[in-house]
Amino acid sequence: MTEDIRHHNQDLAVALNYDGQNAPRITAKGQNELARQILEKAEEADIPLKYDPELAAILSQIPLGEEIPDNLYRAVAEVIAFAYFIAGKTPEGWQDPPRDEWENEDESDSPPSK
Repeated sequence: MTEDIRHHNQDLAVALNYDGQNAPRITAKGQNELARQILEKAEEADIPLKYDPELAAILSQIPLGEEIPDNLYRAVAEVIAFAYFIAGKTPEGWQDPPRDEWENEDESDSPPSK
């Protein structure tokens, strides 16, 4: 039964565009054959794909060309972060914290040594 649900949910695709300045917009959406075409175009353009049927179902309700609503920012931010990570990119102006800050954070989260 899980396989059938997965297959059914793959018949929906939603594409987002994020310019780094404004809220992400719905740029394409479709079901069945149109969904497969959207996915094919994304793969041809090396656009990262994220499988999230629940989010796709919610986003598919937003009119084409519209910005995503505030209440979906966090969920979409996770998708965008995933896409950046897969593509090996960082947001404009991003600076990694110094390595010693990472090491200090790790030490503070770990239990005290005996």
